[in-house]
Amino acid sequence: MTATPTQQPDPVLADPALVDAAAVSTARAAAQEEAGAEPVGEHVGVLAEDEASVTHLFEAAHAGYRGWNWAVTVAFAGPGTPVSVSEVVLLPGKDALVAPDWVPWHERVRAGDLGVGDLLPTREDDPRLVPGYVGSDDPAVEEVAKEIGLGRVRVLSREGVLDAASRWHAGDFGPRSDMARSAPATCGTCGFYTRIAGSLGAAFGVCANELTPADGHVVHVEYGCGAHSEVEVEGGPAVPVADLVYDDATLDVEVNEPAVEPAAVEPAAVESAAVESAAVESAAVESAAEPAGAEPADGEPATAESAPAEAVEPAAEPAGAEAGSVETAAPAEAAEAETPAEQADESGR
Repeated sequence: MTATPTQQPDPVLADPALVDAAAVSTARAAAQEEAGAEPVGEHVGVLAEDEASVTHLFEAAHAGYRGWNWAVTVAFAGPGTPVSVSEVVLLPGKDALVAPDWVPWHERVRAGDLGVGDLLPTREDDPRLVPGYVGSDDPAVEEVAKEIGLGRVRVLSREGVLDAASRWHAGDFGPRSDMARSAPATCGTCGFYTRIAGSLGAAFGVCANELTPADGHVVHVEYGCGAHSEVEVEGGPAVPVADLVYDDATLDVEVNEPAVEPAAVEPAAVESAAVESAAVESAAVESAAEPAGAEPADGEPATAESAPAEAVEPAAEPAGAEAGSVETAAPAEAAEAETPAEQADESGR
């Protein structure tokens, strides 16, 4: 037996003898007898069945039945009669783990369940189909049936057509899909779009582009993808690039060395260099002024020629030579340079 207790609007209508301590004790004893060695939990509620019977609920500790309750239905025949036990069962509580509601077989099948070799017969009263001799609401179907003189046993009804159109419109190849929203154009203007026959052809067709995910699928006329037959891609880069690009990841660091100041030249060194240069120029001029045939006196050629040479050599010394030594050597060199000329005059006389 399966108890189906229901909560009445006003449980107080039940006889008080059904809800007193004696009735609860009787119901617990019956639940414990059914549970065997397993303990029976606390009394958690009472459900009034009618004026003569109620169902007492006790927590169940049965393994695998978390949230279930022992339901003990007791009845009372009237004054002078004891409370009797009608039935004892396990019933699921609000938090119990139970199986889903029963679903008939023909309602369990979902799209994609049909596999290779499976058979899925339609119901006799399927609202999506109507007998072939009944108008199909599709001029294309009626035209073909008249041409060949035959018709199918059943064809799509108006309800079946609308149901298919609604399902395709809301599917992955409808106008509201993510692919369609980002497409440059719609299938209605694509060369790969093949319109289907019948009334559904006003809004649906089949994609014939093998490079798209919609290939071989029914697509809405307002669906679209990036493989549209009239898509044109510009030759430039997909991402605009500025004329001048700075690479912030690499930095070229150039160290600026401090400027080197020119060394200060002492005035004494400058004056010494000027005096040496003047002495060299004076010696060169005097040598050029001597006659070509003049020869120094016998016994003194080396002295006349070596004097100017010795006077020139000090000019090649470093500029750091002291000015006093240069000034002292200059008059002596001049005197030695004049000695050969005077000797030549005396020998001529």
